[in-house]
Amino acid sequence: MGFAIATNSEFVMGNRAVQSYQDLAAWQEARVLVRQVYEMTKSFPADERFGLVSQIRRCSVSVPSNIAEGYGRGSRNDYSRFLRIARGSLFEIETQLILACDLGFVEGDTKTDIQEQIDRVARPLWGLIRSVEHTQPSRVP
Repeated sequence: MGFAIATNSEFVMGNRAVQSYQDLAAWQEARVLVRQVYEMTKSFPADERFGLVSQIRRCSVSVPSNIAEGYGRGSRNDYSRFLRIARGSLFEIETQLILACDLGFVEGDTKTDIQEQIDRVARPLWGLIRSVEHTQPSRVP
């Protein structure tokens, strides 16, 4: 998977045009993850509102946010850096999910569903990182 500039505002990834960060599979799947995390944390104890709930929600929101910000930065190095920050946030979410299970806040099926969604974000995100880092500088926004 690689991308090349088709016009000033349009990229070609593989065989489809990417006109915005919103067209990226990683960003789209990250939005799903945010919704799942918010739904999951609704049932956490009230005394966790400023602890684990806040932390895991912030991490989940940071994934699509960093994908978008990196896309908009306009340099390959910045884009790569923000994509890697998004990837790091996925690892944080995964760790917080494990902790929530350890504390008895999350049941097995929910953990499995969230973990599967993390994986659905991680795969295209890692592909995007590799693509950006192996693309010639003149071909990056």
